[in-house]
This record gives sequence, structure tokens and C-alpha cells, in this order.
Amino acid sequence: MTSASAGDDLVADLVLEAGGVKGIAISGAVSTLARQGYTFRRIAGTSAGAITGAVLAALQHAGEPLERGEDVARSLKYARFRDRGTIGRLLGPLGWLVDGFSLALDSGIYEGAYLHDWLLGVLADLGVSTFGDLREHDAASALPPEHAYRLVVFASDLSQQRLVRLPWDYPDYGLDPDEMRVADAVRASASIPFFFEPVTMRGSRGVSTLVDGALLSNYPIAVFDRTDGLPARWPTLGVRVTSVIGDPTIVEPVDGPLSLALALVETALTACQSQHIDNPANVARSIFVDTSGIASTDFGITPDQRDQLLEAGSRATERFLRDWDFAHWQQQWDES
Repeated sequence: MTSASAGDDLVADLVLEAGGVKGIAISGAVSTLARQGYTFRRIAGTSAGAITGAVLAALQHAGEPLERGEDVARSLKYARFRDRGTIGRLLGPLGWLVDGFSLALDSGIYEGAYLHDWLLGVLADLGVSTFGDLREHDAASALPPEHAYRLVVFASDLSQQRLVRLPWDYPDYGLDPDEMRVADAVRASASIPFFFEPVTMRGSRGVSTLVDGALLSNYPIAVFDRTDGLPARWPTLGVRVTSVIGDPTIVEPVDGPLSLALALVETALTACQSQHIDNPANVARSIFVDTSGIASTDFGITPDQRDQLLEAGSRATERFLRDWDFAHWQQQWDES
């Protein structure tokens, strides 16, 4: 049974975990929530969660059904995420020969231009360009006015060695949050180290290098929790694309320095957990999607594998909703 009503709708804040290509499953989970009547006041995500979160926020901005997120996920050409530079493209199947040079010169094998340009187009079609388009007006919120946005994405600033919450932290760089493009922030959040070229951001304090937010916060489940001692008006629900404990995992051979670098990053992103994520209160409000059998950087997945991930997200959400009750959660877990 579910309960989190505001008017006639089921309202929640939504937090989406990082997970590379496994993030496809998030679209299946969110579509199932939408079919049950949920809408989302605020959405936060890291990496793949940031990509899906941006699309969802834009769909709501345009008044479009959130179930369209599955169609958007199907429109992505995942193999094109591996977009080498000009020389690599000219070499075709032998493009891997220049991967070492790309890593040495640009700090990433792939440019990430396809992801950025694809997202720019999707958001533009839904009337979203900058974070100013996603301003939130909620006088009863515990968040300060400068955090009044419907979307927050997480990136890691290597230059300042800090977690960056965009658009919230743009003023720290002397930048106007309302003027910053959503697609730029998401591209930074999804910059898997060594895999994609990092993103540079120029501000009043100099130039910062931004990479995948999952290095520091792959699942920011507590980002919207009230800190003023008042009870939450609606729940924060989270979607995690973590393999079920005990299920067999993929055994990927590690062969050579590039393979080792990518394996190190994927291991770090997969294992990036913290005590607050795994405490019982946060586990109870999280939808766990079994994505075992798919690696985070397996952008060569087949259409069948993509559809399997979408279906896994849907099934996991259906199981979650059978037992979820916000009033019971509030009674059992004191957010203060």
C-alpha cells in the first residue's frame, strides 16, 4: 500500500543512483512509479542517475507523461557513447590503437560529445535549457531559496577535492545557477574517469576539473531530507541499480594498462558506499533493481539487454510498492 498524497496525486522526491549503462533500469522503475500515480517535486541523481533525472525533470516541465522516459531510453544509441576523437574515428575498428594517446593527452578515451549533444536536443524539445527553467517555487520547503530547483546533479571537483551539487554550488564558482545549462552539468556528472574526458569549469576562483559524481556520492539519498525538525510532507524514494547480494557477477579479464584503469574505476564506483546509504531507514525507502550480468561500462549492450534492464526496473518497483507505506515509514524512522 502506498501513501504520500498531496491533493489527489502521490508526491515524492526522487534520488537516482549512478551505474553507467545499468542506469537504463532506472527508466523502467520510474515509469512504473508514474503509472501508479507518482509525480516528483525534486529529483537528484549522479552520473546515469543525473541523465535520467534531467530527462524526467524536463518531461514534468513540459507536462509530458513520465512513462515517456522509457521511449527516451530506447532512443539512445549506447554504442555511440564510445566516441573517439577524429583520428580514432578515421581508424574505424582499429580506433583502439589511439586510446592510450587520448588518455594521455585528454585524460579520457572518449569525448562524451554524443551524450552531451543528445541530451541538449532532448531537453530543448521539452523546453529546458538552463537550470532557470527548472526553478521550484515552494514556500513551505525547508531548503533555502538558493536551492529551489527541481533538479540537482552531483559531480566531483578534482581541483578543489570536493563534491559539487549543481546548480546549488555554482555561486561558489562565481556563476549564476539560472544561466548554467543543464546538459553541461549532467555531462560533468557522467564523466567516468579515464573513460570520458573530464569537464572543465571556469569560475571566479580559476578552472576546475569535474568528473563523475559517483566518486564521492553515488547515491545521495538524504539530499532532500528536512533539517528543521518538522516531519517530511512526502517521502524521498530512491532507485538503486545494485546487483542482488549473492547473485553471480560478470568476470571481466583485465588485460593491459587501459583495461586496468577502467577496471579500477568501475570497481571504485560500484563499491562507493557509505554507512548512511545502508542504514535501515534508507534501505526501506530504496528500490533495488537487480542488474547483475551487466557491467557499468558495457555500452555495447544489445536491444534485448536494454529491454531486460527496463523490465527489471519495472518488476523491482512493483515489488517495492506492495509493501511501501509512507506513514508507516515515518512512524518507524525518525528523520530528525
